[in-house]
Amino acid sequence: MADSEPVPAQVGEKRTCPEDKEEDTPSKKLRVDEDNKNGGPTHPVEEEEAEGEAGDGEEDGETFANMMKHGLTELDVGILKYVSNHEGFSGILKERYSDFVVHEINKQGKTVHLDDLSIPAEAESVPEVEEPPTESDVLTEEQKKQLGELQLFRNKEENVSIEVADDTKEKRTLVHKAIKTQFPGLETKTEEKEGRKFIVAYHAAGKKALAAPRKHFWPKNRGSFCHFVLYKENKDTMDAINVLSKFLRLRPNMFSYMGTKDKRAITVQEIAVLKITAERLAHLNKCLMNLKLGNFCYKNHPLKLGELQGNHFTVVIRNISGTDEQVQQAVTSLKQTGFINYYGMQRFGTTAVPTQQVGRAILRNDWNEVVDLILKPRPGAEKEFLVRCREEWAKTQDPEAALKKLPNKRCVEGQLLRGLSMYGKKNIVTAFGLIPRNNRLMYIHSYQSVVWNTMVSRRIEAFGLKAVEGDLVLRGTTAYVLSAEEAESHSIHDIVMPLPGFDVIYPSHHVGKGYGELLTADGLDINNMRHKVKDYSLAGAYRRIIIRPSDVSWEVNQYDDPRISLVHSDFEKLENKPAPIFHTEGKYRALRLEFSLPPSTYATMAIREVLKLDTSIKKQTQLNTTWFN
Repeated sequence: MADSEPVPAQVGEKRTCPEDKEEDTPSKKLRVDEDNKNGGPTHPVEEEEAEGEAGDGEEDGETFANMMKHGLTELDVGILKYVSNHEGFSGILKERYSDFVVHEINKQGKTVHLDDLSIPAEAESVPEVEEPPTESDVLTEEQKKQLGELQLFRNKEENVSIEVADDTKEKRTLVHKAIKTQFPGLETKTEEKEGRKFIVAYHAAGKKALAAPRKHFWPKNRGSFCHFVLYKENKDTMDAINVLSKFLRLRPNMFSYMGTKDKRAITVQEIAVLKITAERLAHLNKCLMNLKLGNFCYKNHPLKLGELQGNHFTVVIRNISGTDEQVQQAVTSLKQTGFINYYGMQRFGTTAVPTQQVGRAILRNDWNEVVDLILKPRPGAEKEFLVRCREEWAKTQDPEAALKKLPNKRCVEGQLLRGLSMYGKKNIVTAFGLIPRNNRLMYIHSYQSVVWNTMVSRRIEAFGLKAVEGDLVLRGTTAYVLSAEEAESHSIHDIVMPLPGFDVIYPSHHVGKGYGELLTADGLDINNMRHKVKDYSLAGAYRRIIIRPSDVSWEVNQYDDPRISLVHSDFEKLENKPAPIFHTEGKYRALRLEFSLPPSTYATMAIREVLKLDTSIKKQTQLNTTWFN
């Protein structure tokens, strides 16, 4: 989805910071009018460029529309049903990226805000008393000392070897985990030397990765990790981390966080970094664009993915056509019943080759198809260098020649081509391994997500919004099949459906049996979800089929100027800028909607339920083209 009109007031002052070459220049693109059947006043929209697989540069609206002609719709990924029966209405979602604001909810249940830019007094930097991690006892004090010196490049050796000859596999796993958890920036591998087994710790990117190791004395009574709140506009979390890494001359994995946040939005979340002072971080506020750091404190632990309780969303849907009564009915249904917990369109990519197709090929162990799907030419407009790269590959099948066509070799296509040039086309599994692990797993998770969406749509179609015999519920972390009698005492909000894998059970009714049929049609065996490559073995998981948001509130605002922000952001409050003023009458009407969701749920799916719209970029672009033509 598109997010921004011309960039609002920039965060911080842009100065001569050589590491930061990024500019957030908006380019004309996509008007997201969800449904033009009801008409309504229009106003001009300029939107920020959508993310591609490899991109930089700008697209005009026509080029972007051509690209999206070949994109996915909700039907393509199994998103078919609604739970409410109210009449939908049109509106513009993310006309400006400031129309979509996300505040993280931390593991204590507190909503994270940026409201303090001061440096903490040293007296306040007292380490927390916390339970040690379960793996903390597997390293000796001497090993910890050696690893600490290696981490800061004070060790003359390039690695530290720990003998594990007599240890069990479980103990070796704990050693790997302890090193990576307690000494961020280090990687581990297992090696055999002269018949003896060692775990070897090393800096993955070599000494250049930390060109400026920490030179300053670090007080013993100060926690090792500086935690801070990151406020960002129109950047995804990893982009922001990469910018901070370049400024501080650190490897990105020295930072930790609880979850990644949307690019096309204003988002606020907690970040932790090892042994970097609040002073150094606060200094960056003078030269960062669209980023702001604050609420500094020192703690003895990093952050871990998934530790958050959820996210609080403030969403502005502009130029709505629905009456106040329609809006009231739609949001009341969202509050009382909820929405289908589909995986949103962000999960499946924006090009003519969906990520789930690559995932299916990986699971089928069809590596030639994996390469073909990622590298082959495809319909729709793309960056010119990507088009040339794909054409070269199709013509010559020469990875080095195709790689030369890419100015940015860090994209997925570049990493795969580099792997093929290093290891050859007969060793595709190893070549594919050069793509970062999270990117590789994204493909198979995308396939799981399509299967889940499809089966949940069938479940809603077959049985509606009540628990039935054969449904699954969780007891603790274990899934349990309901009998007819037990189903009477459960609601739809208790029901879960599995993502396919080797460690899940399936509903015992006919919808559950459909999982096997669907996988068989895709050339997969539901009873054999283990893969030759361990990373690609799917254990499966359970996911609630209906989510009911908490802390739901809404109001309809009148406004005249489509360029003004309708949300008072944390940064604007810090700058003492006035809050938006709304009138009793205005040219346009906007729905301001607030709600909280648990982790791994999609706010766009909640908004879809309110507006009754197709949230795919392809559909929105078609509507946009229709509107302006």
